Amino acid sequence: MAKMFGRKNKPIPRPRPPGSCPLALAVLASIPCSQLAASGLEKSGVDLELVLAVDVSSSMSLREQQIQRDGYVSAFRHPDIARAIGSGMYGAIAVSYLEWAGPGHQTVLLPWTILGSPEQAKRFADALATKPIAAEAGTSISGGLLAAAGLLAHSQAAAGRRVIDISGDGPNNAGPPVGPIRDMLTGLGITINGLPVSLPGAGSNGFQSFGGQYLSLYYEHCVIGGPDAFVIGIDDLAMFEVAIRRKLLLEIAGQPARPKFASYPRPGTVTFDCSMPGTAPR
Repeated sequence: MAKMFGRKNKPIPRPRPPGSCPLALAVLASIPCSQLAASGLEKSGVDLELVLAVDVSSSMSLREQQIQRDGYVSAFRHPDIARAIGSGMYGAIAVSYLEWAGPGHQTVLLPWTILGSPEQAKRFADALATKPIAAEAGTSISGGLLAAAGLLAHSQAAAGRRVIDISGDGPNNAGPPVGPIRDMLTGLGITINGLPVSLPGAGSNGFQSFGGQYLSLYYEHCVIGGPDAFVIGIDDLAMFEVAIRRKLLLEIAGQPARPKFASYPRPGTVTFDCSMPGTAPR
């Protein structure tokens, strides 16, 4: 079942001028600014720059990985997504699809692609459907966020909203602490939304013993941030497609999420130290 958690943030000053190069992002991702940005060439105007940062850690079974991939493919083929894309001022968004696992594994499956029509959205889905499924060890949410930040630094589009949409089936357990990375990126005007995946049974994460809402609460406290940031948690494979489409609709249309807090921990039962490389409840 998909459940939503919201996080209220004060508005952060947003977009950089077209052609500018966010140096902090480039440094974070250990990559130089793009030649396009450095040359001062004008970037394409879009309503949203969206990085889909998808967990491919080996703690997810091949079946879970395939259902997750199929959820994104189905979403971009859905007419509701096409209508949402066309509803903005520019009628176009820029999207990139990134897979991540441990600190040394971040792979761009689909580079920046501008979607401005149902046909372009369908081609994006078709291209994604042809990519092989891969699994790697480790869950470095911080590494995934840094790689997504690097993609934003290289974007050839300019938008008033920049969003990293990150999925994961466990807490950050490798690489840098996730809390400081989250704070740095949101301070640059980037919104981070979360899709925590808590599936019972073999092949999924080993944090189920922490309680049904642990991972969603972890994402709320340690991962998401920025204006209108939200979490949609998944604890049922059958809900993947609907949850992914719902999440994309909220992001593309730029509508504030309506928080539906499924549960809160009682005081003193669960706390999070987001500065730790791997965080467990206390």
